[in-house]
Amino acid sequence: MLVIMSKEAGEGEIEGVLAKLTALDLHGHLSRGMERTVIGVIGQTYPELRDTLELLPGVEDVIPISRPYKLSSREFQPEDSLVKVGSLTIGGNEVVVIAGPCATETEEQVMSTARAVKAAGAHIFRGGAFKPSTSPYQFRGLGKEGLRMLAQARKETGLPIITEVLAPSDVDVVAQYADILQIGTRNMQNFVLLEEAGNSQKPVMLKRGMSATIQEWLLSAEYILARGNRKVILCERGIRTFETYTRNTMDISAIPIVEKVSHLPLIADPSHGTGKWYLVAPLALAAVAAGADGLMIEVHPNPDQALKDGAQSLTFDNFARLMQQVAPVVAAVGRKLAGTL
Repeated sequence: MLVIMSKEAGEGEIEGVLAKLTALDLHGHLSRGMERTVIGVIGQTYPELRDTLELLPGVEDVIPISRPYKLSSREFQPEDSLVKVGSLTIGGNEVVVIAGPCATETEEQVMSTARAVKAAGAHIFRGGAFKPSTSPYQFRGLGKEGLRMLAQARKETGLPIITEVLAPSDVDVVAQYADILQIGTRNMQNFVLLEEAGNSQKPVMLKRGMSATIQEWLLSAEYILARGNRKVILCERGIRTFETYTRNTMDISAIPIVEKVSHLPLIADPSHGTGKWYLVAPLALAAVAAGADGLMIEVHPNPDQALKDGAQSLTFDNFARLMQQVAPVVAAVGRKLAGTL
């Protein structure tokens, strides 16, 4: 349910609505737009509530929300959300590129990759210090030592860093190092982790679960938003289907669908979306053409020796080539790469 305040409503009237919601064991989520102030009603609503709220001073209208996800819907916020990360804005007219290795392995690997992707035009550096693995016998990251390496890469290159957090107990320590917290596909419905990430107030990138519907994905985003953290970025990384040729099926259609129903920015991850390095470039270009606000690309100095996901990682030369290919596609859809004139 949305409470639309009149243009003439003052702070006292807005506070009055919020106080009334609190008295009814509900929560009000305030959104100030260019043309109107909207209060999203969070909690168990009922038909008679509309009549109660319409009587309050300063209220222009009360509108039921038809979708089960509230705060992430365009009904709640028609304007696109913009997530600031340093000097970057994710979700505006500029397209951002996140690049780096799947996992931090050695200091040389991290630093050489950071330098290479920065030189090619990447805007954010990625690397996994804590890695989930299907098998307990696979490499699972370097932990806090990996975080230290990422921080060193940021210090040298100036690139903000994004890295995955696996457990609620790790959120605080990862937030000390990361500019963006990543919630991976296996944790999309780890609701305790989502709430803890929301509490951190750091930007959070939420990957789509490997078998999740778009509605389930957006409902997971609600857990972060409901904690008052508006800095949520979605990531389409492919879903599991009956096709076995690729690691996942990259759902390009999800990009314009999410853009239609949600105001949250969306990053596309064609590396996980395909699992094959030679499919990364064409799917990256398709994602940008479909409206993605950015790309996340895995890059490794020696993919054939990578401890994680070497088959889907680009070499330095291939990543530089992709950046050259992306630029004209970005321009063709009326946008520009971040940091360009």
